[in-house]
Amino acid sequence: MSPPSDSSASTGPPDRHTLRLLERHLASEDLITDTAFDPNPHEPRLLHAHFDTTHYPAATTAARLDVRWFTTGDFSLHYIETNADGPQWECRWDRHPNTHNTRVHFHQPPDSNEVTDLSLPSDHPLDVYSTVLDAIEQRLNTQWD
Repeated sequence: MSPPSDSSASTGPPDRHTLRLLERHLASEDLITDTAFDPNPHEPRLLHAHFDTTHYPAATTAARLDVRWFTTGDFSLHYIETNADGPQWECRWDRHPNTHNTRVHFHQPPDSNEVTDLSLPSDHPLDVYSTVLDAIEQRLNTQWD
């Protein structure tokens, strides 16, 4: 499932300040090997954070978090694991206008197709970041159970 588009008609322009803030926090995480802006650091619209797969079971060949944040406060944080022995495992935390659920919702793993309403304690970028990173760390812990 693809993340929402960054069309200004639905979500507004990218919030470059927030993307850079989140990049600084992700870059300081032990689980992250690198971060990159798309299309470039000067005009970021999308932030990619790649996880260190040495923390994952051998079947996981890649893991990343794709972050979009908009000046309207809308966002999409899409977590994707690529596995050598099966399909991708993915989920997504979203806040954007839509017809399928409330503005704030969660696309359930393993394929992001099932969508449920989501209640966040705060929609501040660092609080959303913390919620998402906690969930990813819980996922990683269950991989080793």
